[in-house]
Amino acid sequence: MRTAYQYKLRPTKQQTIEIDRWLALLCSQYNYLLADRFNWYEQNRCSINACPLICHLLELRDNPDYYSQKKTLPQLKKTHPWYGEIYSQVLQDVVKRVKVTFDRFLKGDSNGKRSGKPRFKPRNRYRTFTYPQIKDGCLDGNLINLPMLGKIKVVLHRPIPDGFKVKTASITKKADGYYLTLSLEDKTVPEIKPDFNPNKITGIDVGLKEFLTTSKGETVAIPQYYRSSQKRLRVLQKRVSRRKKGSKSRLEAIKQLGKQHKKVADKRKDFHFKTANWLLSKYDVIACEDLNVKGLARTRLAKSVLDAGWSNFLSILTNKAENAGLLVVTVCAYNTSQDCSHCGEKVPKKLHIRWHDCPHCGCSLDRDHNAAINIKNRAEGHPVLKAQRLLSNSRIGCEVCTIPVLRLV
Repeated sequence: MRTAYQYKLRPTKQQTIEIDRWLALLCSQYNYLLADRFNWYEQNRCSINACPLICHLLELRDNPDYYSQKKTLPQLKKTHPWYGEIYSQVLQDVVKRVKVTFDRFLKGDSNGKRSGKPRFKPRNRYRTFTYPQIKDGCLDGNLINLPMLGKIKVVLHRPIPDGFKVKTASITKKADGYYLTLSLEDKTVPEIKPDFNPNKITGIDVGLKEFLTTSKGETVAIPQYYRSSQKRLRVLQKRVSRRKKGSKSRLEAIKQLGKQHKKVADKRKDFHFKTANWLLSKYDVIACEDLNVKGLARTRLAKSVLDAGWSNFLSILTNKAENAGLLVVTVCAYNTSQDCSHCGEKVPKKLHIRWHDCPHCGCSLDRDHNAAINIKNRAEGHPVLKAQRLLSNSRIGCEVCTIPVLRLV
């Protein structure tokens, strides 16, 4: 199992200059390798979907793959000696990043979804470099020893748990300084609880009126951190637009704007973690909808949807449940708000109607509460829960002896 811990770095002035120089050189190398892939792609593809009878074929060049581009690094250090001052594995990781980016464009990811055409990165958009391998014991107190950068002070706000092994280390430049992200491996995989308490299964319905509503009627208010910061963000954005491009005052205004955006993101992330902890402390199984958040983010509700951060919250909830041996189940989101949770009949209603009144059975409750109950009911047919239920029902203890007997279900 892999997890990530992020810490604030306190580099010296000389280390800060060196990290910025590395980022600038790695950004140039990234753009060069990406341009090499684009040149091959443009020269070897056909602009029509059928082969003409008479055509002239240019001399085809080899596809610049990961290994061929990696072999160019020794020659790069000879022609550009300043690249020799960068740790070799950090430089090789840039080649891997280009490979992953271009493969997602041509072939798609593991689910077959293709991403858009990769873009060249400007200097201020390339903010992270990674050490793919790092030695055990790199952390010594509040110092981390990184090859060719030396020992850098780290703000260890939480210790690394015993038994976790540091696999990779990444340095990221953000608006308020530099951060270290450690990828940790724990070989002890937590097992899912063998039997779930049926009283500790709930469904949650995320929304924009309330952040979420459980099937028991509990609600969590939506904080709307971005909307509450819009006034301050508007002032800072005007300050940036009024500064002369390329001036120091404009760069300072951009830095202040970035800090404010990061403050909003940090508040939202803290809220997501606290909400996930509250849910997992009360329930063993949590059911949620399989939402198309990207599609919702293209509607007129985009600002509210992105401000709520449903995707980040569900990702945090799933990861924390996995670490705790609990279960998060996703169900189909079709008609969870329209179907009656009591009789199952469909009761059509528009989005502005926030109360569910069923004319068939007389069920009357909040629309989100009705949807949460439907989500829980659909989750009870999940294969994992069915297997747990069959296992618990098929084994009963004999009153005379301790030998389990099978019961037909």
